[in-house]
Amino acid sequence: MGGMDAERAVPGPVWREVGEPLVRGAAGGPLARTRVAVKDLYAVAGHPVGAGNPDWLAGAPVEERNAWAVQALLDAGADVTGIAQTDELAFSLNGTNKHYGTPPNPAAPGRLTGGSSNGPAAAVALGVADLGLGTDTAGSVRVPASHCGLYGLRTTHDLVAREGLLALAASYDTVGWFARDAGLLESAGDVLLPPGKPEPVESFLIAEDVLALAEPATRATFETACSALAGGRRVRRVESLTGGRLEAWFHAFRAVQAAEAWERHGAWIEAHPGSLGSGVMARFAAGRDLPSGDRAAAQRIVDEARGTLRAAIEQGTALLLPAATAPAPPVDLDPAVMDAYRGRTLRLTCLSSIAGLPAAVLPMPPVDGLPVGLCAIGARGTDRALLQLIASVRPSS
Repeated sequence: MGGMDAERAVPGPVWREVGEPLVRGAAGGPLARTRVAVKDLYAVAGHPVGAGNPDWLAGAPVEERNAWAVQALLDAGADVTGIAQTDELAFSLNGTNKHYGTPPNPAAPGRLTGGSSNGPAAAVALGVADLGLGTDTAGSVRVPASHCGLYGLRTTHDLVAREGLLALAASYDTVGWFARDAGLLESAGDVLLPPGKPEPVESFLIAEDVLALAEPATRATFETACSALAGGRRVRRVESLTGGRLEAWFHAFRAVQAAEAWERHGAWIEAHPGSLGSGVMARFAAGRDLPSGDRAAAQRIVDEARGTLRAAIEQGTALLLPAATAPAPPVDLDPAVMDAYRGRTLRLTCLSSIAGLPAAVLPMPPVDGLPVGLCAIGARGTDRALLQLIASVRPSS
């Protein structure tokens, strides 16, 4: 079986639409014939945006223009193989969908891909796409990269244009992408990131209060991966990055994210009762029900946290941490246990989101045969430096 037949035979709900390819890129170019899976939040000309929800899809207009990032990849010669699934309105980190199901994770069968960029991650992990174009608001590139054994990048906030991208929470939404190797991840960065010569990463920071969120086996493999990654670079360990404020930062981040999400989509949700899964609806409802005074207080905490994090992560330094607190959970994990896992992992991922900083993920040695990722967070605008770092220095398997 080959070609289009192989694409259509992919197990599980990876694609919303797939073609031969769906959109052909320009002739030649640095990404010539690279197969791209595009998350179903980006405008692809001639197709509606479905946002992981059939009711949204039914009312969505056919897009007349490609999103900026999609067009840039096409201009560089890449082909859009298909439009890949996402969690509903991208407001989840689980990688499940009430309507379409759960994309397969070939690196960890029977376990979640992670969300909400689950479709592009699954397509890349399955080998039916080379590059996955996703988004990362609260970890939606970093967590799937970790769960599926992929390389991934969340870009500096506002560094890559979000034109033609359906928003969730604009203060945190970013463009990101996946690949099976660091070289292609970097090549995509040459197309999507502004030009410039990066200052190399010369030192690393590890914070014990952040690392404590990870499960023991993940912490152990993290230490091994850090030793391999560091080489001759300086590694500085501190007891606390957050000054004991992590819980306050996390809850403030979630409050602002939920409030922005409700402002963006609340009117549609009220017009389509019952359309969303219960977990996604609960997160939107938290934004709906947030008192204005609490919203303002949360924003002040987020602003304080952003300043603290940006001061700690200087040019030439990267904060190292696990990309997720553990390997991918089983698809049938008890919901209460899943919520606890999700909360711990979000406490890790919210740091880059709060600060608007770039974060690159590379695979670490597996934990009990399951993928886990190492995340490097850099200073604002150091996306290229992070890509060069993981392309040149890779942890041993």
